[in-house]
Amino acid sequence: MTTPVPSKPQDHLHGVTLERMLTELSAHHGWEEMGRRIPIKCFTTNPSIKSSLAFLRKTPWARAKVEVMYRWYREKLAKTANKDGGSAAGL
Repeated sequence: MTTPVPSKPQDHLHGVTLERMLTELSAHHGWEEMGRRIPIKCFTTNPSIKSSLAFLRKTPWARAKVEVMYRWYREKLAKTANKDGGSAAGL
């Protein structure tokens, strides 16, 4: 007899690249809002995906903040989709 494997909560970061996170967050919030929420120079001064990737790959504490922001964003999208009866793109 086999024991059922308990299901794990969905990990919103599984298979998601840092570049994708930045692209989605900057499209949704904009660089100005991202810089307000996470005050790092790569978001506030001449922001770009390339400069942000370079900084975040070398700075674990900043990357962790972006990951938390992305998780929050994806959870909010999922709740909105469930509430409206539709589906959020890319979930």
